[in-house]
Amino acid sequence: MENREVFLKAMQERYSCKRFDENRKIPKEDLEMILEFGRLSPSSFGMEPWRFSVVQSQTLKERIRPLCWDQPQITTCSDLVLVKSILGPLAPGSRYSRDMLSRRDLPKEKVEAYCDLYDTFAAHKLATEGLFCWGSKQCYIAAANMMTGAAAMGIDSCPIEGFEKEKVEALLEMDPAKEELALIIAFGYRVKPAPEKIRLPLDQIVEYL
Repeated sequence: MENREVFLKAMQERYSCKRFDENRKIPKEDLEMILEFGRLSPSSFGMEPWRFSVVQSQTLKERIRPLCWDQPQITTCSDLVLVKSILGPLAPGSRYSRDMLSRRDLPKEKVEAYCDLYDTFAAHKLATEGLFCWGSKQCYIAAANMMTGAAAMGIDSCPIEGFEKEKVEALLEMDPAKEELALIIAFGYRVKPAPEKIRLPLDQIVEYL
């Protein structure tokens, strides 16, 4: 099977699984591969704003579930991945941004110019949409790669936005000055076949200019 066919098959078979097989656990090496898919994802300016908290404790899942509209996938999944976006480190002039932009072997003057460009960009984001809005967009890139990669491995997933953000963050004792919760992804194995995938045809969503 060609690479594109493998990817297409994963996209066709991936769906938002609402209930998982509670008796099946994702092997450690497979879970780490899914997380690696997220780690290797692209991000604006290479800031890699995502951070992943993997919830495996059933007790903690049960505490999180009421804050997620009581959705069954929270407690039936094998692993619950909380995708967070860092905030303070993304601020213009931060040590983190300097370190991230200095990782490549570039002349000092080019690094400084790139840092100045980033500071201008980040200051604009901070003043307009906010750093969390910008950071969470990058998190969604990582989330998509994790879910598609998981599907290629025969592992199901469900992206979740239906949660009480502030309450989940409080439960996890997150520092809102440092990071915020972007979305939650449940990973595991389906208990029944996926429904038919329904999407608009290409000619309704694509134009060539």
